[in-house]
Amino acid sequence: MSDRIEFKKAKRLKGEIVPPPDKSISHRAVILSSLAKGKSIVRSFLGAEDTMSTLNAFRKLGVKIEDKGKKIIIEGNGIRGLKEPEDIIDCGNSGTTARLMSGILAGNPFFSVLTGDDSLRQRPMARVINPLKEMGAEISGRGGDKYLPMAIKGRKLKAIKYAVPVASAQVKSALLLAGLYADGETEISEPIKSRDHTERMLSSYGAKIGIEGLKIKIKGGQKLKARNIDVPGDFSSAAFFIAAALLIPDSDITIKSVGINPTRTGLLDVLKSMGAEIKLTDIRDISGEPVADIHCKGGKRLNGVSITREQIPALIDEFPILCIAATQAGGVTTIRGAEELRVKESDRIKAMATEMRKMGVEAEELRDGISIKGNASLKGASINSYRDHRIAMAFSIAALTASGTTTIKDVSSVNISFPGFFQMLRKLSR
Repeated sequence: MSDRIEFKKAKRLKGEIVPPPDKSISHRAVILSSLAKGKSIVRSFLGAEDTMSTLNAFRKLGVKIEDKGKKIIIEGNGIRGLKEPEDIIDCGNSGTTARLMSGILAGNPFFSVLTGDDSLRQRPMARVINPLKEMGAEISGRGGDKYLPMAIKGRKLKAIKYAVPVASAQVKSALLLAGLYADGETEISEPIKSRDHTERMLSSYGAKIGIEGLKIKIKGGQKLKARNIDVPGDFSSAAFFIAAALLIPDSDITIKSVGINPTRTGLLDVLKSMGAEIKLTDIRDISGEPVADIHCKGGKRLNGVSITREQIPALIDEFPILCIAATQAGGVTTIRGAEELRVKESDRIKAMATEMRKMGVEAEELRDGISIKGNASLKGASINSYRDHRIAMAFSIAALTASGTTTIKDVSSVNISFPGFFQMLRKLSR
């Protein structure tokens, strides 16, 4: 693929699509299947760069994994069956891989090192290193234990009670996984509910886990049982097409088999409050996760809204595409309490404000968010994606509503989460 792509204004988008499998669930399916004893089959696995980082990490830890494309067969070694890796584990661009692996490796009796690409090596790791050290882990990282590379010498862990300062599914998950190796009961509390795939999946693999409001408890020494998992469609990937349908007049799109876990679908609530027409049909359960078909039509006028800190965890990955939707809504949309977005694959707040201005949007960068004046007449521009997959995809949607030609640079980053995104978008616009 060329590392840039051009788009012109689209007349409409029409058709039915199936989004790629859920990235978060694919990561966790590999992790828990590897820690379970026996053979697990993961169907509809996302074969993207991020998830392959997790899969390859467990191969280095001695887990036999057979990749059959959409289906992964994993011969789990059990909680205590991992082996010391012969080389450094490269997490690529995946913060999920780095943070969740750190919780597992902290409790295993061997030496390991985690690293990642240029972007991941700038992302904060102290948020997992510090609580793991409280559990007795021996971990050191670059920059005073703040960044990758991270060296881990596994030790016997002890349970702790820990209040996560900022709602983070990755930190919570790392500590829950470490809790499997700890003596006693680990208790984690969150300020706001973050995505709960790890809790759901731990239960489905046989772990006893207690959930009381914003507190999660797990006892150490539990064994996981192999099982088969069907991965639903990724809501965060579907979000780009939901927004596209709403913003381009006469569009009519159905997105099939999308995961609608309530800790992930804050964008739907926000878009509906803006006046969007979105319908969920055929709601069902797949491997413990709620799933539905999502039908979206364009043409309805959207209105600006104010989004608060409490709403952010349920739409954290959808921030870039929400910003694009806000450019076409009446009035002003303000997003606050989102400072976590400054330490994603890019500084997403700064990136969105900077690049939207190139297209003629009045956007004010705030310390913890952004303010966007709507009803903007977008014009084509040369867009820097900052090698961030969600930035690249969000501006691809913006380009379809803009006059002239828009060029987006560094689009190969899209393979991190959504191989085939551009082909799917072109198919709908025919």
